Amino acid sequence: MQNRQEQISQVVVTAGQMREIEKRIFAAGMPVVALMEKVAGLIASRIPEIPPTPLQKTYYVPSNTPFLRGSRVGILVGPGHNGGDALVVARELHFRGYEVGIYSPFSKLKELTSQHLQYAQSLGIPIYQTIEQLPNSDLLIDGLFGLGLERNLTDPIASAINQLNELSIPIYSIDLPSGLHTDTGVVLGTAIRATHTFCLGLWKLAFLQDQALEYLGETELIDFDIPLADVEAVLKDVPKIKRITPATALATLPLPRPAVTHKYKEGHLLLICGSRRYAGGAILTGLGARASGVGMLSIAVPESLKSLLVSHLPEALIVGCPETETGAIAQLQLPEKTDLSSFNAIACGPGLTRDATPIVQEAIKSDRPLLLDADGLNILAQMGTIPTLKKRQAVTVLTPHTGEFQRLFPDVTDAKHDRVKAVQEAAAQSGAVVLLKGARTAIANPEGVVWIVSESTPALARGGSGDVLTGLLGGLLAQATTKQIPVEDIVATAAWWHSQAGIIAAQERTELGVDAFTLTQFLMKVLNI
Repeated sequence: MQNRQEQISQVVVTAGQMREIEKRIFAAGMPVVALMEKVAGLIASRIPEIPPTPLQKTYYVPSNTPFLRGSRVGILVGPGHNGGDALVVARELHFRGYEVGIYSPFSKLKELTSQHLQYAQSLGIPIYQTIEQLPNSDLLIDGLFGLGLERNLTDPIASAINQLNELSIPIYSIDLPSGLHTDTGVVLGTAIRATHTFCLGLWKLAFLQDQALEYLGETELIDFDIPLADVEAVLKDVPKIKRITPATALATLPLPRPAVTHKYKEGHLLLICGSRRYAGGAILTGLGARASGVGMLSIAVPESLKSLLVSHLPEALIVGCPETETGAIAQLQLPEKTDLSSFNAIACGPGLTRDATPIVQEAIKSDRPLLLDADGLNILAQMGTIPTLKKRQAVTVLTPHTGEFQRLFPDVTDAKHDRVKAVQEAAAQSGAVVLLKGARTAIANPEGVVWIVSESTPALARGGSGDVLTGLLGGLLAQATTKQIPVEDIVATAAWWHSQAGIIAAQERTELGVDAFTLTQFLMKVLNI
């Protein structure tokens, strides 16, 4: 059974859901003022512990405690309880010896926030109504707006935020950088570009939307002990959105293997990939599948690529197929007494080119679990995504990037605006498990449950890295069918594994040094964490 901390770390909520959870906490007797004190106390304690960022190292002597007593801290105070949190942080830092100044431009504040401002003033903490009055600071704490902001920011607040963003000093935001929409992560006119964000209680959806990432900086969850019963009471009747954590991903893998087994019990995957033009795609896909530990691996490629694939993957059964004049697979020519139903799963697409359309059509008509990527997706889009997939009896997994997604689902919500809603709609309409690639990869099943990979690296923005994912996921999919692991769980685990390999590789080789072949060499290191 998962412990509470692990369960909480997986939960992702919308602004509306968080409000309902807080209402339950307050209705049970938790005073708002007590919760504010607890949250702000946790934040104030964390500030001296946060390691210097590259930005901070530019302006400070390296230290385990970059913001020492006597450092100047500017506190940005909004009208709501987010501003109240910031004021309690201001008070605590003041008592700990920091030189604190408060920027509070609003004439009307919530009652509790107003009381905290009054007390701060009584302590002699200076309060300024314009950003120009706020003295130069070593650190800014952003408590202007938090949960539930929906309207575009206007002057003078918008201008103040733009001025602050131009400063070369760290900004720590409370709950969410001011100016971001809590659910979509969309910038509402302008927004604070935080170097660090403290997310309060539960992860908000914006933290897992691509468009918010450049504003969030480093992120951490401030767990103030929300009862799980309150979370479950609010979320039980709605589709869940979950973060993939190392514990959940590793628990999903088909490990450990039984002491007595054999290769056919560990899954048989068929990869259909490659062309004369894109031979590398077949190799990378095969190497990804190798890392999955799949028991048997067969790879169908054009005949002219057979010797090349054998040299890279000697353990695989390489099936050379007749090819077109352009070097694409013209016909699947499987071994005698073998057809598509002989495999536990099929992965199809990398490097095929659209000249292999009949091959993709044949794979779609099969009764096997099917993973489509790259040209497999482009050919599916030409066929008509939803009517084609509705005819399939077996599970289908689609792994598009944003451009492929738009071709597959032209009538679905704009994935650039709200990735989570888009992937939910696509999975519901198609009946497929849909993996939408991105800085925060999102996976949805037809029932609307969403998994999000909360960590990644721009090092993966390299040609061929998606081919590696196709092979890795295909191999896990073949094993999942023999071990009754839910398909959507294994898809999320593969995406997490692929992402972690990129992160580890980038740490060792920098973000410029992680080509797709190198990525395959780091896949096994993930399992040693």
